[in-house]
Amino acid sequence: MQRIQTAAELQALLASSPSSTNCTCSLGACAGWESFSEYRWPKDTQQIATLRDPELYEPTFVELHPQGTRYESPDAPVAVNFFPYNRCDLWKCHTCKRHLLRYTEYGGYNVDPRVRALDPNLTLLD
Repeated sequence: MQRIQTAAELQALLASSPSSTNCTCSLGACAGWESFSEYRWPKDTQQIATLRDPELYEPTFVELHPQGTRYESPDAPVAVNFFPYNRCDLWKCHTCKRHLLRYTEYGGYNVDPRVRALDPNLTLLD
């Protein structure tokens, strides 16, 4: 599995991703981080890369928001080496052709799978 370590590597993979939010798959727009149930996950997806560093047991929980965005903001930058991106896998939906980031949020007794669609026009940071 390919590991993405830089924003430039991620940008290269996003070259074929549509910038339209007219999604036809079961996830909908998911422009910001959105919770999803496994039954909503499209069957026609393929994991194509990971942003996780296998050498790190516990990646940082520090977020990067240089323009004052928040975690759930649709315009928040994708900061490859910061939370939650450093815990994500990259998937491609063959129905809508979008690239999707997916990770699981663990908090207390709650396990919350989350997804964010990647628009190639988003700001990507290392």
